[in-house]
Amino acid sequence: MRTHHLPIQGATCQGCAKKIRTALGAVPGADEIQVDLDEQTVTVRGDARPEALTRALAESGYGVKPAPEPEPEPEPESEGSDSARSGGDIQLAITGATCASCVRSIETALGGVAGVREASMNLADHSARVSGQAAPRDLIRAVESAGYGASVIDDPRRADQEREEREQAHYRQLLRHTGYGLGVGAPLMLWGLLGGSMTVQPGTWSQAAWLAVGVITLAVLAVPGRPFFVGAWKALRHHNANMDTLIALGTGTAWLYSMVVVLAPGLVPEAARHVYFEASAMIIGLISLGLALEVRARGKTSAAVKRLLDLRAKTARVLRDGGEQDIPVEQVVAGDRVRVRPGEKIAVDGEVEEGSSRLDESMLTGEPMPVAKGPGDSVAAGTLNEGGTLIYRATRVGADTALARIIELVKKAQGTKPPIGRLADRVSAVFVPTIMLIAVAAALAWFNLGPQPPFSHMMVAATTVLIIACPCALGLATPMSVMVGVGKAAEYGILIRQGEALQTAADLDTVVLDKTGTITEGRPALTRVLAADGDTEEEVLTLAASLEAGSEHPLARAIMTAAEERGLSPRSVCLLYTSD
Repeated sequence: MRTHHLPIQGATCQGCAKKIRTALGAVPGADEIQVDLDEQTVTVRGDARPEALTRALAESGYGVKPAPEPEPEPEPESEGSDSARSGGDIQLAITGATCASCVRSIETALGGVAGVREASMNLADHSARVSGQAAPRDLIRAVESAGYGASVIDDPRRADQEREEREQAHYRQLLRHTGYGLGVGAPLMLWGLLGGSMTVQPGTWSQAAWLAVGVITLAVLAVPGRPFFVGAWKALRHHNANMDTLIALGTGTAWLYSMVVVLAPGLVPEAARHVYFEASAMIIGLISLGLALEVRARGKTSAAVKRLLDLRAKTARVLRDGGEQDIPVEQVVAGDRVRVRPGEKIAVDGEVEEGSSRLDESMLTGEPMPVAKGPGDSVAAGTLNEGGTLIYRATRVGADTALARIIELVKKAQGTKPPIGRLADRVSAVFVPTIMLIAVAAALAWFNLGPQPPFSHMMVAATTVLIIACPCALGLATPMSVMVGVGKAAEYGILIRQGEALQTAADLDTVVLDKTGTITEGRPALTRVLAADGDTEEEVLTLAASLEAGSEHPLARAIMTAAEERGLSPRSVCLLYTSD
């Protein structure tokens, strides 16, 4: 197989990336396609001809920028079919999933694709990770056949930003839906609790009033409740049942029964002419509120990963064409010579060629003391230059830097499932169908064995079972716990590589730490001054600060800080050396 790196232009979002993959996927021999929106490049692996790839890009509307074609990188021939894919992980953005049953359906659909070794979905961030040798288009087709939406995440950083924007808009929408639902349901519920009649009297004003309430409640079901009914319909079309199914059945049953009571009260016994419009509206409002809180919690748990992203430098000072250029760090390529000044962050991994300094690498190694760097030493992206100027040659850029790999590990750990999560998945596989059977059984029991009126008690019992048993907590408890745990650990500098470690940590009784920076402030400080006979502590500290005034060593800084805290000023010091 050969690898082709082609520049693109005009691609700004995941939709553009999808169009590019579709256009290049039609070229014979284009087996693996990866689009990098930040660097505006597309990588194609396979036996496709470069001319055909260039033509397909131009026809797709994303013209290739003029650039010399790089030398193709030889890759070992894969066994079996020429179109076999490498066994890397593919990450998908999932839409339409609402509960643990959805997760089970999606994982089952992905697991049925030829070449998939392992498929796991994280409901908390609506993403799925697939390991194996399957083609992305087959994975997307499998998810869509299950009734959900999917797209390949080519650029995780841009995908995270787009997902955050979507979730902010979704959060505001859910708050509006909550207001509509509770705005209608709460007054009706208070009316009933405070002694108001919830029954219909034929031929009176109450029948017309309840008809108006029924129309208003229908608007709540049609607007805030629409996503639940659409999700239930999609699940039904694909022979599935999920949380939306339970919500749609419960609220729909309550509204239909109430409308029958209003429009044809003669069909219902007089004692059963009770309306339940408030139940339909309150259920939509409360579930929308719960979903809004879930979205808000997801946003907070991703803050730790954002802090890791903030460790990266935004720009780099590259030496090109006899001068210095400040360019976005995404445009740095391996082999570039980069200058970093005191107080700046290292932009990409590299090797020092000129200069000497000390770097604060505590974010990477946990060691509190800055490390001296000189020609031949390696430097890592995200570390802080505390001393002189360095010129280094970039060796690893983009997703290949050590910091980028750490961020990817944290994200991957947030999506992994501990053993208890896999147990929840097995339960969810039969949960919704079981609940529906229980609801039918409860309705029949109340109808045949319950008190009068049987219709009213039957409907209330069935609706109660359907609504209360929504598997929201079953599907969200474990993934949200893993996201919060891994994210909170990353906030304090602890990186967890898999969710199973969190469950195992519950059994720990002893923790051994081997880095002083882990349990200390991570920087030296002066705690005590011992003065010789005849000298005071102030005199000794003043002399020490005077000697260290021009030094950038961490211990020198500790002495200077202690002197400043005591209000001592360094003096001019002259050192005399003798030959003996």
